[in-house]
Amino acid sequence: MSSLFQNSYYLAINFNAILYGVELVLYGMTMNALFNHRKTWSRSDKFYMAFSTALLLLITIYMSTEAVFGQEMWIVHADSPGGSIEFLIENADIWYQTMGTTSSVILNLLSDALLIYRIYVVWTSYVVIAFPCVIYVSTIAMGIIELYASGKPNADFFVGTAAHFGVAYYTLTISLNIIATGVICARLMYLGRALEAARTTQGRGAGARRYTGTLPIVIESALPYSMAGFAFLVAYGIQSDISILFGAFYGMFTCVSPQLIVLRVVTGQAWTKDQTAQSVSALEFETLGASRVAATTTTAVPEEGTSTMDHKSLSSVQEMA
Repeated sequence: MSSLFQNSYYLAINFNAILYGVELVLYGMTMNALFNHRKTWSRSDKFYMAFSTALLLLITIYMSTEAVFGQEMWIVHADSPGGSIEFLIENADIWYQTMGTTSSVILNLLSDALLIYRIYVVWTSYVVIAFPCVIYVSTIAMGIIELYASGKPNADFFVGTAAHFGVAYYTLTISLNIIATGVICARLMYLGRALEAARTTQGRGAGARRYTGTLPIVIESALPYSMAGFAFLVAYGIQSDISILFGAFYGMFTCVSPQLIVLRVVTGQAWTKDQTAQSVSALEFETLGASRVAATTTTAVPEEGTSTMDHKSLSSVQEMA
């Protein structure tokens, strides 16, 4: 491992700490929102409380193991034969690193499951989530294989067989992230147009920007999660020493992005099935209104060569109708 890898590792630990602080704030805001109406808790409120706590616990394990490994490498064993580079090579498969990798894989599974559910919320169709579900099941199998390959004796997450399985696993899970982000973004922009049309033509949907503005779409679609994942996958695939830094961003956004979605849900700002139904109805109403206007225009405008008597007759028929 080069000095570039160690510098990237050092930066990764620092960014982990910064984003962990962000996660703590988001978790506190989520719990505060939930406890403010604890007398009327629903099953979904209890689920989001447990889900948020699980996210926080898993990301704590992940970032703690990274920090401890850095301490062991640069401080505790700095004067060991071979120095920090030798310690890194010899202890890449140490038990707590495997525990950290396990927590990140479970964190991925939880976050991806939430994204698939959010796809269903904005589409209300099982057909749309069928393919993402197939990929999701595949990531479970590949995640287990990756954990075994990287955790066995003398294995290294960044080199050899473990790296090959890692590329396969992260290709699947990050592809799922990108697909989910694209599908949710496209749907929200499409439905946002319907809400905007309802606001202008029917006086409804005045709060459309609350759900379909740029920031809500970025949060709802977990865009930072997908972007960080793509950057990490490219760097990891070419075995770049900087991949550990992108991996830190990806690992932390695996927690932060879902937590942002949960916060919007518990505060009543997230997109819901009712919003989807309202938007679809508004879009259908707009389409029907446009069709009627077009039909009326076509009927009202006489064809060239039609006599005055024909116009009067046509007007009489319309009046009777």
